[in-house]
Amino acid sequence: MIIIRSPLRISIGGGGTDIPSYYAKKGSFFISAAINKYVYVTITKPFEKGIYLKYSEIEKVNSVNKISHKIIKEVLKKELIENKIEITTLTDIPSKTGLGSSGSFSTALLKAIYSFNNKFIGKMDLAEKACDIEINQLKQPSGKQDQYISVYGGISEFRINKSGKVKVRNLNISSNTISKLERNLLLFFTGFSRNSSLILNEQNEKTKKKESEIIKNLDFVKSLGIEIKKELENGNCENFAQLMNTHWTYKLKRSKNMSNSSIDNLYSYALKNGALGGKLIGAGGGGFLLFYTNNPKKLRNALKIKKLEEVSFKFDYEGVKQIF
Repeated sequence: MIIIRSPLRISIGGGGTDIPSYYAKKGSFFISAAINKYVYVTITKPFEKGIYLKYSEIEKVNSVNKISHKIIKEVLKKELIENKIEITTLTDIPSKTGLGSSGSFSTALLKAIYSFNNKFIGKMDLAEKACDIEINQLKQPSGKQDQYISVYGGISEFRINKSGKVKVRNLNISSNTISKLERNLLLFFTGFSRNSSLILNEQNEKTKKKESEIIKNLDFVKSLGIEIKKELENGNCENFAQLMNTHWTYKLKRSKNMSNSSIDNLYSYALKNGALGGKLIGAGGGGFLLFYTNNPKKLRNALKIKKLEEVSFKFDYEGVKQIF
């Protein structure tokens, strides 16, 4: 048996600039953090020939072309040596909640298949193969953030040039600041799951058409990412919280589907009850709200009244790895 673990992520700054329609024009800068919530992929070799898949559904097929799951199908088309394999997927957090589960799953599956085939794959190649499958082969309107942070882990900055080449660097954050972030960053499920494709497609089309407002918006969001980097490396968490608010304001301007009245009300309520700043994680429309607060107990108690479920987390510094 092979077991691969791949972390989910929270976006910190510059999100949205990692989509090809933008970075091919302006280049990208974003910061993302891997967290200790994971996607797991296990592979075993069954007694009988066939492809056995267990995720939110169960499939048993005799050829790759009959697989329904798009990502599994695309990976196995390229990498499977023989039609005798059983793949099982487990997750700590459900998909479609904004924590990058699709990219995390892609990297975990690819690494698992490489291990199954007794082959090695480096970090950059793994991230790029996962991006190629989702962006180029499956034509998803996604960027490179989720795949890269799941591979590299940590609290990391990513720069993408116009040709799509990615440079990765761990932020130089003190251990005291990291402890403060883990203590004071709180993650709450809104109760809404969503398909991010609608929002990302809208942004993608606007950017391709060179609509000036969306490009100016992403230019500013990219500059916010650079400012957030400076504040975090200088240990100014309260300033980071204020920049999160600005980031959320500009994110809202990109699509009317980014939020809804319930999320808006929860956000305002949190700011009145101890949150210094926050944002909705992922493309928008639902999923998780992330807040920074100097009074975690007050904010937790307030959001308990709203019946929001908190997901506690710490940062993951290992990235995707084989654990068995």
